[in-house]
Amino acid sequence: MFLQLLVAALLSGSIYGMIALGYSLIYRTSGIMNLAQGDAICLGGFLGYTFYSILGLPVLVAIPCTLVCTFLIGCMLERVVIRPIFKRNVSTSALILATVAVSYIIQSIELIIWGGAPLHMRSFLKVTNVKILNVVYQTEALLCIGVAVVAMLSLHIFMKKSSFGIAMRAAAMDHAAARSCGINVDLTTRMTWAISISLAGLVGVFIGPLYGVTTTLGTNLSAKGFASAVVGGYGDMYGGILGGATLAMLETFSAGYISSSLKQMVAYIAVLIMLFVKPRGLLNVEAVKD
Repeated sequence: MFLQLLVAALLSGSIYGMIALGYSLIYRTSGIMNLAQGDAICLGGFLGYTFYSILGLPVLVAIPCTLVCTFLIGCMLERVVIRPIFKRNVSTSALILATVAVSYIIQSIELIIWGGAPLHMRSFLKVTNVKILNVVYQTEALLCIGVAVVAMLSLHIFMKKSSFGIAMRAAAMDHAAARSCGINVDLTTRMTWAISISLAGLVGVFIGPLYGVTTTLGTNLSAKGFASAVVGGYGDMYGGILGGATLAMLETFSAGYISSSLKQMVAYIAVLIMLFVKPRGLLNVEAVKD
């Protein structure tokens, strides 16, 4: 039972961590909360379903097509919606309200194109279950965990080692100083939004075979991702990963060993405790500048 719960926690933690990464990246560069992040998850699921299940493209083609589309949508969202409003020097609440409007627009478009009925995405793998140490695991769950780990490591390497990643980090820390060094802050901000939306889209396409694809797919997940970002330290990409793992472990093991009715409650109790005890998160984000 422990191993099954551990894999379930790793699955949830990888999903929460990926979503929290998106929240943190946007907050570091724009200083706002993107409340359309959950809808980007749904959009990734619907696009993946279209490319893979409707058009019948091979999985190794369908997934990159989905990522390219979500990347371009992220660029467009920043360029067409966020930047024009930001340049008017409006309040942060106005920018957050803009992301709420984008959220409802995305939901409406999804309903028009794909309808409101849940869609089932066929499995990416021929083998649906695998037995390890006399315990049966769903291969899609293991695939999701592996993809999340690879995505997080790839983002870490990109942000730490590549010149553009370093420029993105510099722009996130101080826009004025970055501009004085010749960094194109507008471009780095746009790329940050694009990467964030792509991460959400990646989550959506890989959990499609597990949970199905619906317009409400990202609602609960985005809330858990936001909670993970808060627990780890809002605005810190590593804090988001740590927060996702922490919440997933708490809710999975409490549900497995105590009661399943505690699963939803435990995560948000942990958020409240963290806000009271350590409001800067596990990594003390405001004190530690990456």
